[in-house]
This record gives sequence, structure tokens and C-alpha cells, in this order.
Amino acid sequence: MLMPSDMAVLEADLERKDLPCTVTPRKASLGFDLRFHGGFDVTVPLSELEGSESVLTTVFRVYPEGDKDHAVFFSQHIRVPDIEEDAKGDAFLQGGFDVGEGSYHVDWLMRDRQERLCSSNWDTEASLAPKDKPMALFIGPKDIQQVQFEPFQDDPVIHRATPEPAVNVKLLVNFAPQTKDAAALPAMDLAALVSILKSIEHDPRVGRISLVAFNMQEHRVIYRQESADKIDFPALGRALQSMKLGTVTVQNLGDKHGDTEFLSSLIGKEFVSDASPDAVVFAGPKAMLEADVPQDDLRRIGEIECPVFYMNYNPNPQGVPWKDSISHAVRFFKGTEYTISRPRDLWFATSEMLGRVARFKRLRAESSATVPKAR
Repeated sequence: MLMPSDMAVLEADLERKDLPCTVTPRKASLGFDLRFHGGFDVTVPLSELEGSESVLTTVFRVYPEGDKDHAVFFSQHIRVPDIEEDAKGDAFLQGGFDVGEGSYHVDWLMRDRQERLCSSNWDTEASLAPKDKPMALFIGPKDIQQVQFEPFQDDPVIHRATPEPAVNVKLLVNFAPQTKDAAALPAMDLAALVSILKSIEHDPRVGRISLVAFNMQEHRVIYRQESADKIDFPALGRALQSMKLGTVTVQNLGDKHGDTEFLSSLIGKEFVSDASPDAVVFAGPKAMLEADVPQDDLRRIGEIECPVFYMNYNPNPQGVPWKDSISHAVRFFKGTEYTISRPRDLWFATSEMLGRVARFKRLRAESSATVPKAR
């Protein structure tokens, strides 16, 4: 909550240290969600917080450089537990905000229940490198928004008119951690996988999407959505809560090649389903299985009538440079693989991939139109 005295402090643009603290601004960085994330780290000596439970309140405003009329205000309340007398060390706090490209000014303050203040201000800039300027971000220039903590939040999808025909894409996504035996899917990996979905969904060339979310370790499809104009992210998020990573069932333990058999069955079913997508896209971390899908199994599927792609999320490609089992299957069908290590990789891979799919669909339509009709 913004108090009149807070506004006076923010307008004064001065540093206050009634409540000793150190504020370290974080440089705005581009995330896989194609939004710039700015923020700050704060340390407060524990000796300043000793005593019964207290509350620290941070208030800050962010506005485009030279444009206070479009300032966005944020506030945060932090409950401080009981601190022993003569406690040593510092309390560490954080905060953040999302911005589009542009230059910004931040006015910041923190107060305790005794109305002691710590205040600071700084400038920050969010800019794409010259080679990344073609990237279309999910947040507009000079736009300031609250950090999105919920990755499965539905975003507005605007399908703009394009000269290319709309394409229908089938996504097969392995929601799994980078480390096979990990007990949880790290937030960063989850955000990257969801961002791959959103990047494809937001592309103006995409008309409809079908989704199969699976987990290789559990040998099961977790969520399925038939062809629709957008992905139901809340439903996907609820379904993913059923995953039990880090555990192995007795059945899976006794099945040495269960991973391979599951992948073979998945490809066999999804590549020959009744739906006729314009592209099939695998996405996820490397699936390093003990054995690849046998080529005889892949041959039985027959020729695939649409392009096949693999968007391999690999934040450390130097550490894991070899091909995985999904790579070998995609290569068998003369597919294309993209390594996604940074946000720019995601955008350029999506743009190039969907451009190829749109061209393939157009050429196939032109070829069908020129075939003479039988009399």
C-alpha cells in the first residue's frame, strides 16, 4: 500500500539509510518467456531486525526514462520471523518486474514498522543485441508489468493475417528434467518447455495446435489436447502435477527397455493418427535411453506426409553434445533438429521451422492443384 510519505520519498530521488540496507540492482535480462526481467537484491543486517516478528514493506515505481506519467507502482510485504538478540549476518531479499525494450528509471524504498526507511534509485536498460532485433518479444517496448510467477497462465493469442496459409501443428513434448533421476522438474526447465509451447502458439502462421505431453521416465502420456486454436495451459499445468519424478514402479524396474518401447509406441501411434497435421514437432530435453527405437519399428510406420522437427532444450550443449534417442528417430524421418540453449535460439528456431512448414503446405497445395483430374 502506497502511503503519502512514501510518495514524497520516491519523488525526492534521494538515498535514505534510516534502516541500514544495501540495494543491488539486477541488469534486465531476456528470459525464455521472451520478456526482459529486471529486479534487485537487498541485504539487511539481522541485528536491525532482532526482536519479535516484524514486517518489511517495499514500495517502488518503474517508468520509461523521462515519462513519469506512465509509472507503474509495485509493493511487497515481507514477514520477518523472530530474530534472536545479537544475531549475526544479513537477511537477503529480492524483488523484480518485467519490461519490454527501452530505458527505465526505478525509485525504490523499504520501511519497517518503526517507519525507518531505506531508499535508493537507479536506471536500467533492456535492449536486444543488433543481431537479435528481429525477435518478437511477448511484451511491448516501454511496457512495464508484474513478474509472472505462474507459467501455466493463459496469454492472449492474436492470430494476425499473413500471406501464408495457416498451419496445423502437432506437438509431442517430453516434460522431464535434464537429469534423468531428478526428483523434480526445476522451475527454469519447466519455464523453458512452456515457453517453447507459447512461442509456437503465438506465431501468426499457426492456425491450430494439438498437444501430447508425456514423461519418458514414467512411460506415460500425461496430457492430451486435440486440435484447437490455442493450448489450454491451466489444464496442462494441473495434469503435470500428477507426475512422480524420482520414483520407479516395480513394473518399470523389471522392464529394461521400457523407455525405448514407450517411445516406439508413442511414435507409432501419434505419427499415424487420424489427424493430418502440417508438421509434427518433438520438444524437450535429451532422452538418453539405453537403446534407440529399432529402425524396423520406424520402417513399419511408413512415409510421413509432413515435416518432422525436434526442438531439443539443452542449456549446456557442450556438456551433452551427442544425439539422443529422439534425435535418431527424427533423423530417420529426414527431420530437422534445433538445439535450444538461449532465448534467441528459441525464437529463431520457431521462426525458421514454421516458415518451412508454411512453404511446404503451400507447395503441396500448388502441386495438388496442378494434378489433372481423372475422367
